[in-house]
Amino acid sequence: MAGALTLSGCAKNTETGSGTGSAQASTEVTVDKVEEIAVTVPGDIRESGTLVVGVNLPYPPNEFKDPDGKIVGFDVDLMNAVAETLGLKPDYRESDFAKIIPAIDGGTYNVGMSSFTDTKEREKQVDFVNYFSAGTQWAQKPGAGIDPTNACGKKVAVQATTVQETEELPAKSKACVDAGKPEIQVIKFDGQDAVTNAVVLGQADAMSADSPVTAYAIKQSGGKIEAAGETFDSAPYGWPVKKGSPLAQSLQKALDHLIKIGAYKAIVANWGLESGMIDVATINGAVN
Repeated sequence: MAGALTLSGCAKNTETGSGTGSAQASTEVTVDKVEEIAVTVPGDIRESGTLVVGVNLPYPPNEFKDPDGKIVGFDVDLMNAVAETLGLKPDYRESDFAKIIPAIDGGTYNVGMSSFTDTKEREKQVDFVNYFSAGTQWAQKPGAGIDPTNACGKKVAVQATTVQETEELPAKSKACVDAGKPEIQVIKFDGQDAVTNAVVLGQADAMSADSPVTAYAIKQSGGKIEAAGETFDSAPYGWPVKKGSPLAQSLQKALDHLIKIGAYKAIVANWGLESGMIDVATINGAVN
C-alpha cells in the first residue's frame, strides 16, 4: 500500500485482489511426484513438463510478490505442491483477473489460480477444482459501527470483478433502493491494497472482500482497521480449467493426495487459514 499503510511481517490471511504483502510463510512444504497420479495428466501438458498458470496479483496472503519480486502466497504454495505431485513445473503468468477464465477457455493457460469463487455462472464457462472455503468479511475504521446488512448510503470499497463487486454489493444496493433508501456507493479499485487504503484514508466507510483477504489486511494494518460484522456467504475457492478437460480430475487427485498425507494441512497452517480447510477435493462444488 502506498503511504498510509505499510504491510509487513509474515503473511497470514487474505483473499482476492491486491495488497502489498511483504513476507512469505516461514516453512516450505515439499512433496514427491506420484506416478499413478501424474500419468493422468493430459498428454500435451505431461510432455511439456509445465503447468501454465494464470494469476492475478496482488491478493495477499493468497497470491502476491515478496520484496524480491517472487510470486508467493497460500495459493502459490499449494499449487507448487500439486504440480510437484503431478511431476510438473508451474509457470506463473500474470494477468488481469477478468481475462484469466477467457484465456483458459482459449488455451493460453492450463489453469487459473487467483482465489476464484466457484459459482454456478462461472461453471458455465469452465470447470473448477475446489480447494478451500472462504466467505465475505467487511472491515471498517475502529469504532465506525458499519453494519454489512444495513449499509444503505455508505461508501464501500471493493476490488473490481470480485464476487463482492459483481454480486454482493449490487444486490444489497438494489434492496436499499427498493426500500426507498439511498443506494450503496460502490468504490471499485483494481487492487486490494488500494481497497484497504481507501478505508484507512477515510475515502470509504468500509471494504468488502474474501474473508482471508480481509483478515490479512486487518492483521497487517496495525490497528487502523477492524472487522465489521461476521463472515457470511461462505463458498468454495476453485482452480478453473477448460470445460471438460481431464486436467480437472488430475488436479483433484493430486489435491486429495496432499490432504491424505497432511501436506495440505501444513500449507494451510503456514498461512493461518485453518478455518477454510476442506476434507476432500471436489469438482464444480458451487453453492449458487
